Amino acid sequence: MTVDLHCHSTASDGTLTPSALVERAHSRGIRTLALTDHDTLEGLDEARTAAQAMDMQLINGVELSCCWSGVTIHVLGYDFSSDIPVLHQAMDELRHGRWQRAQAIAERLADKGMPGALEGARAIQHELGDSENAPARPHFAEFLVRTGHVRDRTEAFRKWLGAGKLGDIKQHWPTLEQTVATLRTAGAWISLAHPWQYELTNSKRRRLVLAFAQAGGHALEVANGMQPLQQVGALSKLIREFGLMASAGSDFHTPSLWSELGVYRPLPDDLPALCRRFRLDRCRLLSEQGAA
Repeated sequence: MTVDLHCHSTASDGTLTPSALVERAHSRGIRTLALTDHDTLEGLDEARTAAQAMDMQLINGVELSCCWSGVTIHVLGYDFSSDIPVLHQAMDELRHGRWQRAQAIAERLADKGMPGALEGARAIQHELGDSENAPARPHFAEFLVRTGHVRDRTEAFRKWLGAGKLGDIKQHWPTLEQTVATLRTAGAWISLAHPWQYELTNSKRRRLVLAFAQAGGHALEVANGMQPLQQVGALSKLIREFGLMASAGSDFHTPSLWSELGVYRPLPDDLPALCRRFRLDRCRLLSEQGAA
């Protein structure tokens, strides 16, 4: 049984609808999938219907934005009850915050001579699928490419949208501790997403993991796609130090870019795998290096 615990659909910043995402996962041999869209549960019902039709297991998932020590952090929640009022309240607040952020990004881009970004990003979002959520930074990046302000999405993030740039707006996110508490109330298993992607020193990353563990988090995402092996090793050491579990996933957003469904580094054999807590008959995390 292949498992992927991190992917995104058009409900947030992916390019496949939830049902198309499930179909692609099934075609790649994945039989247990967690849809983890950013700050929304909007795609779960559609994904579950598609998964049931293909005899797949869909795990409730979400990737929540929060703030720790002035840095935007992402936390993954799994296998939770989706009818908990505090969770829906948190989703509503995050949805509102994302619209505020989108408006702020558009205003900042306009101040730099790039007007119409909100409308443009929203139009690109609608090309991909029907969503009432705010456009995300990848939609703004595509707008900047299409309007000729940058050569490609990489340049858009490097110059305007990435960490420390004008699109990196944090004030609308709850704290790490609040986010973990919300997910625990919903009965979720909680993993710190891609700990190596944050621009932190090694000592500050360790403090982040300590804060996450003290807040009640359960796991670290040791393998995020085909990240370098030395990062997997360093995160594995933190898991052993703090007694956490390990999770892994592709972080898939769209075909033919940086990740593919089911493709990620294997977990070291001695680490306790978070997916074993999901009542699976078998849980085998596979790396499919070389798979297209």
